[in-house]
Formats: sequence, C-alpha cells, structure tokens
Amino acid sequence: MEKAYNPDIVSVVDEDGVEHIFEELDRIETDDARYVALLPVYDDDEEILDDDGELIILRVSEEDGETYLEPIEDDEEFDRIGAAFEERLADLFEIDEE
Repeated sequence: MEKAYNPDIVSVVDEDGVEHIFEELDRIETDDARYVALLPVYDDDEEILDDDGELIILRVSEEDGETYLEPIEDDEEFDRIGAAFEERLADLFEIDEE
C-alpha cells in the first residue's frame, strides 16, 4: 500500500498581523532550545516560481501557554542549527552550498 503524503502545515502571523503559511520539514531539539525548518507554501503559481527555495529556520519558544516562532539572532547558533538541518535534509533536497 502506498503511503500518502501529508505535510505538516503551519500558519504563522507576523508582527503586522499578516498570516504566512509554511510546510514544516523538520524539527530539532537541543538541550537549550527547539527549532523548526520551514518552507513557504504558496497558492499562486507565480509566487512559487519567484521563490528561492531557501529554508526558513526559526527557534520555537513558549510563553504563557502560547507557542511562538522567532528568528535566531546569534550567528554562531544559526550556523550550527542550519548545518544540522542541512545534514538531516540532504537526502530529501538538493542542498546548494554557497
């Protein structure tokens, strides 16, 4: 029996109140924090063609029972987590080393 593809879709509302839709590709949990790797999901074909295909990597935080996604401000932390996601996702995607 063929396994159906059921992506994990995440809706994120930014600080301006604009909703963005992403597919969650992977999660990493360390002793210090949790992280997610996301790809934007588009309804419009033109937006799909214009997308650069870059992973969006965010830290997961919780406050008062609410879950928030926030950018990783520390360059060293971002590089370390980004490399971990690249290694884990290399079999699924062509990762372009820049």
